Amino acid sequence: MRTVAVSCMLAASGLCPEVASAFTLTGEKTIRLVDANGEGQPVAKVVFEDAGDSVAYRIVWEDSAFADHFLSMRPFKCLEGPEKYWCRVPYPYEIGRSVSEEDLTDLEYDLLFVWKGSTDYGINLWNGVYYKLERQEGRLVGKLHEMDMDKLGVPPADGELRPIRDVDLEEGDPDSHWLPTVVIE
Repeated sequence: MRTVAVSCMLAASGLCPEVASAFTLTGEKTIRLVDANGEGQPVAKVVFEDAGDSVAYRIVWEDSAFADHFLSMRPFKCLEGPEKYWCRVPYPYEIGRSVSEEDLTDLEYDLLFVWKGSTDYGINLWNGVYYKLERQEGRLVGKLHEMDMDKLGVPPADGELRPIRDVDLEEGDPDSHWLPTVVIE
C-alpha cells in the first residue's frame, strides 16, 4: 500500500506526471465489457478498500444490464448480444476478495463468464471466459482467455484458493468473440 500512497503524493505534487494516470486500487471503479469496436457496456461497479497488506474489494453488479435465463437446469444472468450471450458464472468456492499491486487473481475469478450462441438451447461450460487483468494506461484491462469451466465442477482441496492455473487458460481470438475485453476504470 505504501507504493500506492507515495505514487499518489507524487502525482498530486506534479513531480511525477506519468503516475497521475496510474490506476490505483482505491475507491469505486466501473467495470465495462468491451466489444471489438471498442464500445463498452457497464456491467458493475467495484469498490476497493484498504485492508492493510492488501486491498479488499466488493463488486456490485448492474442487474438491469443482464437478462435472466434458465440454462442447463440452472439460472444465469446473461448479456444478450446479437449472436452470443455472455452469462455470469459466480465463482463457486472460497475466495479472499482481496488484491494487491502484484496480484489481481481474486478479481479475475469474480469476472468469470461463459458464452453461448443466442439460438442455443443450453449452455456448455467448455465455453468459459477468463479475463486476465493487467494495468494499462491508467486502468485495468482484461484480455479474454478461454477455459473449460468443467474444471470448476470439482471443489478444490481445502485451502486451495487458486485452482485455475495458466495451463487451464488459452488466449482467445478477439475477432471470434463478442466481448473480448474487460476494462476497469
